[in-house]
Amino acid sequence: MDPAVATGASLATGGRAGGNKAATSPLENYHLARRRTLQVAVSALLTECGFDCAEKAAVETLTEMMQSYITEIGRCAKSYCEHTARSIPTLSDTVVTLIEMGFNVETLPVYAKRSQRMVITAPPITNHPMTPKALSAGQKRTHPPHIPSHYPEFPDPHTYIKTPTFREPVSDYQVVREKAATQRRDVERALTRFMAKTSKTQSLFKDDITAFPLIAAQPSAIPYLSALLPSELELQTLEDADSLEQDDQTDGDNAAGNIMSDELSVDKENAMLPPGGAIPPTKVCEDNVIDNPYLRPVKKPKVRRKK
Repeated sequence: MDPAVATGASLATGGRAGGNKAATSPLENYHLARRRTLQVAVSALLTECGFDCAEKAAVETLTEMMQSYITEIGRCAKSYCEHTARSIPTLSDTVVTLIEMGFNVETLPVYAKRSQRMVITAPPITNHPMTPKALSAGQKRTHPPHIPSHYPEFPDPHTYIKTPTFREPVSDYQVVREKAATQRRDVERALTRFMAKTSKTQSLFKDDITAFPLIAAQPSAIPYLSALLPSELELQTLEDADSLEQDDQTDGDNAAGNIMSDELSVDKENAMLPPGGAIPPTKVCEDNVIDNPYLRPVKKPKVRRKK
């Protein structure tokens, strides 16, 4: 191994911590703590072998090899214990695994009692990553008497119990008013920032132009023109007045046309009466029953201006 860059255990531990990104989840912290422990063990072994310094890449390679070796031992020991209908590996499973991997088990006691070995302090206790709890809805059911206890348990209640997934709207007057005021303030701020970015601005400070920008006023070429022209409210009032006049005129024309059509219909009915002046009862019944809207006098529609 080529000595080059840093010093033993401190370099190995610090280099790995500085090269990785900051862990954010408990699971990442747990794996990172185990990796650092392996690096400390590799650095201690290098020191026992007489190395004063080591390259970071070499330490990482040895750490990866040790991690793979330990993982393979655990996997094989787990397989042996499951093969004998057990769930927890024992010492015999580990010994058989080491023998199968070609390791001389008889050299372990001598290696453990070596004189120049370095004692490594125990790593700090890290909290095991917590598994998220299931949704709590209702009470979990147990097996009835006629179902054996070795059968699988019932699933969590949230998988078959209907629960509402929405919240009732807030109807409190104070909360509604506060929310409306907050939304209005946010809209005003967003509009002000948009206007400040898209139009000309003026700053209160000459040194820093971006601090406290103000929307620049745009002077009009004819300042008195706004006083002479009618405002939008006045234009709206005039349009409403014109539309009302047109409605009244249209209603009058329709009323006159209805009166003339009624008179013509009366004259026509009188002309169609028999000589005796009496209407047959069948015709009276038909007039009372039939009310066809298509036979009514035509009315002109009201014309309104679009606002």
